[in-house]
Amino acid sequence: MEDTTGYDVYLGLDVGKTAHHGCALLTDGTRLYDKGLPQDEAHLTDLFNELKERGRVLLIVDQPNTIGALPVAVARANGCGVAYLPGLAMRKAADLYPGQAKTDPRDAFIIADTARTMPHTLRVVDRNDEVLSALKMLSGLDDDIARDCTRTINRLRSILVQIYPSLERVFAGEVLQRAFVLDLLIHYGGPTKLKKSGKTRVLTWARNHAKKDPEALVDDIFQALSAQTVTVPGTGAAEIAIPMLATNIKSLKAQRESIAGQVEEMLDDFPLFEVLMSMPGVGIKTAANILLAVGDCSDFPDAAHLAAYAGIAPVTRRSGTSIRGEFPARSGNKRLKNALFRSAWVASNCHEASRAYYAKKRALPDRECVAGVKPPR
Repeated sequence: MEDTTGYDVYLGLDVGKTAHHGCALLTDGTRLYDKGLPQDEAHLTDLFNELKERGRVLLIVDQPNTIGALPVAVARANGCGVAYLPGLAMRKAADLYPGQAKTDPRDAFIIADTARTMPHTLRVVDRNDEVLSALKMLSGLDDDIARDCTRTINRLRSILVQIYPSLERVFAGEVLQRAFVLDLLIHYGGPTKLKKSGKTRVLTWARNHAKKDPEALVDDIFQALSAQTVTVPGTGAAEIAIPMLATNIKSLKAQRESIAGQVEEMLDDFPLFEVLMSMPGVGIKTAANILLAVGDCSDFPDAAHLAAYAGIAPVTRRSGTSIRGEFPARSGNKRLKNALFRSAWVASNCHEASRAYYAKKRALPDRECVAGVKPPR
């Protein structure tokens, strides 16, 4: 929650690509400003300076990143406070105001008035904004690249299934993503050239390029190649596409590794990073997602508040004198919840002490489980 005490002017900003709509209210609800505002530094600075004549100014935005990043930066440069009204809180607050039309002026007024009358709905905008803003950008880029990589891998699998199903089965699971396998497909292109080159020559090439002994995999490849004698129509075109797709996959994976290295370097001096990285099941990507959700953790007075924010604290269902038990919460910050669940899953499978603790809790009766919620089977 953002501390909004001591402010005299609440400026709600419904942000847009080229222009925003601003609504400024005094503490008693009097409107000081209610009009469009161009998306440029000069106009934003003029408005902040004008409003500062009436006292301390708090800027409230509904999107603190992307199109809302410039107003936030200009507000801070001019000594104004900054807060963020989450989308869910905005939608719930909108139901308290008359009218159903969604317009920029109405949204800007609701943002400002909600900040003025219900300050508990506000959230802080990242204090360590330089690091976290860069982290958000790199994390979003990594997500996009990961989706592109998955799409390309699926396309490559689809082509292999079409022309040589037995060969695709050899590359099941993570095998197709191994650097050696991608290099093999780039070099030979597909089943035709592999057959023509012969097992001995392919094995010699593989031993010069693989980190581990590739003999077993080469045996599987040629056993799969011998299982099919017919040539499926379109094989020639497919073998043009296969090395292209394999090259793209290698490039995308290299880009993700580069981003991970930059993220790690960026977070070296960030509060909580060393603590997070020391926990079993937490890697660079998971740590980054946790930090993106909680920042420096100063908004959470204790672990219970953090658990409630993440949506991992159990919720008691109660009606009158009837208590129907405790159930997992459906609310919470999805990024944080997913990161915590992912780290817990990895730890319970790959970390001996965590695996033993999980098994111990699984063996307890339902009523003795932590927080009354038995782990899912």
